[in-house]
Amino acid sequence: MFIGDMQGMSMCSGPCTKPWPAVLTTGAPTAGSRVQASALGTITNGSAQQVTYDGHPLYCFIRDKSAGSTAGEGINHFGGSWYVVSPAGKGIQPDGKVVAGSGMQ
Repeated sequence: MFIGDMQGMSMCSGPCTKPWPAVLTTGAPTAGSRVQASALGTITNGSAQQVTYDGHPLYCFIRDKSAGSTAGEGINHFGGSWYVVSPAGKGIQPDGKVVAGSGMQ
């Protein structure tokens, strides 16, 4: 999750999308293990549908090469910090603590 995002809107655009591409879908997103299906959703991002979790637009990080990788965790980049989203829909710091202010702006 990007702390700079607004409710229902991705604030990552232009150069930001190179290291942090949006998680996109062409249909309804499906929940994996430990994910609450009711927390999944989408927003319109340009001409695409970006997946959200608990209202947070989701992104990948280009240096995360496999499931469970968290190379982008806690990076302050493009005017805000980036965090992994927990199954509860909160940002998680590298030390495992919940990010203060991980609600949407």
